Amino acid sequence: MIDRLEQDLQFTQTALKLRSHRQELLASNIANADTPHFKARDIDFKSALANALGGTGAAGVAPVSLARTHAGHQGGEGATPFGAAAKYRSEYQGSVDGNTVNMDIERAAFAENAMQTEALMTFINKRFRGLTTAIQGQ
Repeated sequence: MIDRLEQDLQFTQTALKLRSHRQELLASNIANADTPHFKARDIDFKSALANALGGTGAAGVAPVSLARTHAGHQGGEGATPFGAAAKYRSEYQGSVDGNTVNMDIERAAFAENAMQTEALMTFINKRFRGLTTAIQGQ
């Protein structure tokens, strides 16, 4: 029983972390809409989640560990495990400054991701309410 609950929670935890990382990427795209030569990035949520749950890194390969060759080098701690899943978005309309951010697409993706995150949170809340009811026997 505990193993099944742990697997269920691992899925929702991974999905929520991936949604959060995608929201950060989309917010970065929107914030850099006027930055010359900025390339918009996004995540294919379905494949990234499948790869993350499959035990490999989000890009489908084992996570990379960074070697510190000098004491002044920073370690790789704190990097998101989904960083490798971020891909550059294809350019829909060329711009003079080389920026690939399309604000209509970014806003729509941001709103869609926020709605999916809210739905996931609602699912998690209902799941815990159901478990609480089952434990209390009401």
